[in-house]
Parts: sequence; C-alpha cells; structure tokens
Amino acid sequence: MGNSHQSRFRSDFHIPYGTGQGSQESSTGTCFGPMTMPSVKYQRGEMVMGRWPGSSLYYEVKVLRYDASSQLYTVIYKDGTELELKEQDIKNAAGFQTRSRSRSRSRSPGRRRSRSRSPARTTRRSSSRTAAAVATAAITESAPTSRRDAKLKDTPEVRLSPLSESKVEAESEKNQGRYNLRRRKDDGDAKALEIKPEKLEEKDAKLAAASAASLSSPLDFGGKMGAYFWLLFLPAWVLFLVLQVNLEDPSLANFPPLLPPFEAFWDAQALGFVILWVLFQVLLYILPVGKLSEGMPLRSGERLKYRTNGFFAIAVSAVAVVAAVHQGVDLTYIHSHFLQLATASLLISVLLSIYLYVRSRYAAPEQLALGGNSGNVVYDFFKGHELNPRIKDFDLKFFCEMRPGLIGWCLINFAMALAEMKEQSLNAPSYSMILVNLFQLLYVLDGLWNEEAILTTMDLMHDGFGFMLAFGDLVWVPFTYTLQAYYLVSHPNLLSLPALAAIVTLKLVGFYIFRKSNSEKNAFRRNPSDPKLSHLKTIPTATGKSLLVSGWWGVVRHPNYLGDLMMALAWSLPCGFSHLLPWHYMIYFIILLVHRDSRDMSECRRKYGSAWDEYCRTVRYRIIPRVY
Repeated sequence: MGNSHQSRFRSDFHIPYGTGQGSQESSTGTCFGPMTMPSVKYQRGEMVMGRWPGSSLYYEVKVLRYDASSQLYTVIYKDGTELELKEQDIKNAAGFQTRSRSRSRSRSPGRRRSRSRSPARTTRRSSSRTAAAVATAAITESAPTSRRDAKLKDTPEVRLSPLSESKVEAESEKNQGRYNLRRRKDDGDAKALEIKPEKLEEKDAKLAAASAASLSSPLDFGGKMGAYFWLLFLPAWVLFLVLQVNLEDPSLANFPPLLPPFEAFWDAQALGFVILWVLFQVLLYILPVGKLSEGMPLRSGERLKYRTNGFFAIAVSAVAVVAAVHQGVDLTYIHSHFLQLATASLLISVLLSIYLYVRSRYAAPEQLALGGNSGNVVYDFFKGHELNPRIKDFDLKFFCEMRPGLIGWCLINFAMALAEMKEQSLNAPSYSMILVNLFQLLYVLDGLWNEEAILTTMDLMHDGFGFMLAFGDLVWVPFTYTLQAYYLVSHPNLLSLPALAAIVTLKLVGFYIFRKSNSEKNAFRRNPSDPKLSHLKTIPTATGKSLLVSGWWGVVRHPNYLGDLMMALAWSLPCGFSHLLPWHYMIYFIILLVHRDSRDMSECRRKYGSAWDEYCRTVRYRIIPRVY
C-alpha cells in the first residue's frame, strides 16, 4: 500500500499498507519505437486504423506487436486502451482516408441535401455515433499521464469509414471471442470522454449502460461463486480464531467441543461501545483540523478532497483513553468481551455494506467501480459497487480505511497489556507484550503520519467500497491483528536480552526498508519529474508509464514486501513457538504475498509486454534476493 497501512484487507483480503500495488510504475514513459517485422502486413510502431469492438468505427492506433500463434495484432489507442485485433479489422491509414474521401465525393449533391433535410435520418445517424462514443467512454478508464505525452489525455480522434453510418452492434458479447480487451489500471490519470446524459436518446442511454456493465473488470476471488464462499467463510474464520485464542490450549487442531450459546456471542453493551467508538472517530474526522489533501484524478477527471488528520485522531484518542483509565474505566472489559465486540463489529460491517450497496444502485455510472460492476448482486455487494461513496464531503471508504479499525487495533493491544498485568499479577507488562504493542503501534503511527499516501493506492483509486473492505477495516484488522497480544495475556513468553535485542533489530531493519522503499515509490508516482528522483533509472512502457529499475526497486521487485515480511516476523517472535495461532498473521501474510506476486507478474507481463521482460532481466529478484 504505498504507504497504506490503512488497507489491511485490500484486494487480496488484506494486503498490509506497504503492499498496495505490485509494480512501482509511474507516468513517464513513451511507446515502443518501430521495429522491423518482415513476415507480417503491419509493422511494429506503424500507425494504422483499428476497428472498435461492437461498432463500425475506426480509430487511429499504433501497432505494438504481432502474435504469430494467435495471428492477432496488439494495438494501442490514443486513450491508452490496448486491444488484440485480427488483420481484417485493421486498415492502412493512407488508403483508409483516400477511400473515405472518394466515397463522399461520389455522392450526388441532391442525395446529400436530401439526407440533411431528413430529421429522422439525421437523428438515427447521430444517435448511433453518440452511442459508440458512450461505449468508448465506458471502456476507457483513463488516458496515461506523461510529462512527455500529455497529448494522450485527449480522447481518440474518430475517423469514420463509409460503414460508420450503420448502427453500433448492441450485442457486444459476440465480439468477446475476437477481441481481448486490456483494461488500463491507471484510473483517473486524465479525463475520460464526457457526454451529458440529457443529450442522449433513451435507446442510446440504455446501450451505453449495457456497454458499461459488460465491460467491468474480470471477476476476482473465484468469481460469483467465490463471493458466496468468502461472505460465509471470512466471518466464520474470525469468530473461530477468537474462540480458539480464548482456550487454555489454543492449538488450531483443538476445536472447541461445543459452540458456546448465543449469549456468548451477543452483548448489547458491547454493541453500544463499538457504536460510540465509531462515532467518536467520525467526530475527530470531520473536525476542521489537519490538511485537506487532493486525491488522484478519477475517470471523470474529478479530484476529490480528503481530510488527512489521522495522526491528530490517534493522538486525541490516546489522550481520551488515558483519561478514561485515570477515571477508573476498566479497559480489561475488551479482553473479557472480545468475542461479543467482534460480533458487534461484524453486525455493523454487514449493515454498512447493505447501505453501501443500496445507495450504489442510485449512483451515476461514472461513480461506480469497474471491479464491482459485474451485474451479479452478491459479487458486487462483496467487491463494492460504488467507488467513492460520500455523504456530502464525508468519504466513507477513506474514513473506514484509516480510523475505527486501525486506531482500534492499538486500543485493543493496550487493553491486552492491562489484562496481562491483571491476570499474571504483574506490576508492568512483560517484555513480549511491550514489544508487540510498540511494534504494531509504530506501524499504525507511520501509516497515519503518511496518511496522504493512501490516496495513490489501489483501494482509493480502483476498488469499490463493499463488504470486502468494510469487513476488513472494521473486523479483520482489529480482531485478527491483535491475536499476538491476546495470546500473551494467558500464555506469557519470557525473552532473554539477546533475543530481545535480535527481535528489535529485525523490526527496525524491516521498518527502514519498508518506509524508504514506499516513500521512493510514492514520490515517483506523484511527480516523476522531481529533481530529487533524477538519479533513478527507468524503463519506459507503451502505456505511458515507467518501471523503476534503480534505488530500492532495483534491488528486488517488491522491497516493500520484504520490509513488511521482516516486521511481521518481529511481531510473532515474542510469542514463542508453542502454538501456531500467534503466527496466524505471518503465515497468512506469506500466502497473500506469494499470490499477489504471482498475480502481479501475469498482469504486468500482459500490460507491459516486452518492457516487463526487460524489467525482469534487469531486476532478477522478486521479494527476497536469491540466486536463480
């Protein structure tokens, strides 16, 4: 997460904040230059006219490469969209213009006049072209932003063939086998084509909506059936972990003999405490304190404003907690009612997700997230249908990412330290508990101090806000990332001074790698022209972005992952090796990083082509340096 400690449960069911996006791309590149390919009709780098899927419209495109096995040309449009086209759907630019002009001259003046005097005919031709333009806007997430290629922000110039007078084919599904649509990942880098809905005929508006729906992102997490599975499995898994950690022998193989009664899961007072905590964080968020930061451009070209005062919020929360303890409030209630608090948070996340989905049904098409626009209710509910749901200026997704769960994580850890002192009759928390509290507090403080960096991450720019993120922010983070502290309450682990020093060193080294690499990546994304970054070497790509191949990102492909892994190890080591449960975070994190790295590799190879192959040859190591 670039710097997104915030998203503890992002597109992979929690990628910690340093692992927001796999590749360190930024907008500085150029398209590949021409290259001789004698065995094919159109050469690499040649400017030709490519037919747009589902229509008779031709756009000026640039040939990127030719795949001999599939006999398809990969071309890039001016808006950055990449398609694979057959040879018959590509025309020579010069011959195309000549044929178009000769055809227009061959028409008799009378025929042209009669067409111009026919309102019905004019309307049909106009509406079909408008519908095609809307379909183009739907498929175009953004145009690449580049200091050298700013002109690519403009929408493609349409050159109409003689066939363009026919209507756009409504059934775009027929073209799925012929065209491989390659989505752009840099949403919001420039304005997409804007067409006012009131200027569309009802028929064209329906066609545009259908096109937008059919062009949503590929389904993740097992698709529609996977959404059903995760909706049931994730809450059940969290409740299982909470039940296990409360056992005298918290072995993962030692299942509770019987499920506790319903009363063990539910407590109205616990629900009230969770609601008060969320409302308290809402109050801190809306206070006119802190910086108003500007987000990245959306597909519409709009840049939203965010109140980045997370560090202020955790500071005030800390003062409030200390004052409450001083007044006699027993925070060990959090330990004794951990299961009820988790259930209450789960209920709130479900209700919030229902509200988010219902309101998304009334959102404008440009406000929807492409990844949660499948048309399937369950999948869109899980993945998130609306991109940036807001109540006036209150951004629901940004608030949940950074506030109640993340700050609540620190509150729960502190309560566990007090519970350990009470249960073990200690005058101060154990060294193991102190390390877990300090390490994870540093992680959260770093995220809130660099809160503005989340605005460049996948969560804010691409992912919709639905059950996946709501559950992750409000339940997964505070009730699974605190398992180490909860475990130590009843299972103390003494540390020798050498072990203590080694764990602290591991944490500091990991944090240094994590912070430096993320800061370098975030700075390069925001301003590749920054003189402070002039020493960095890059590989340009055809998408208009560049790949860093020096600095931290020249050592391994994911230096932030490496730092995060080292910190995760430092969180679990204080708990010892008696049980696997306190290692849940570490094990889970490794599985996610392996999956995320594999997905990054395939996606970047598809997106960047030969530039990615060159990058892989330049930066040999993936997460941890090793000899191939």
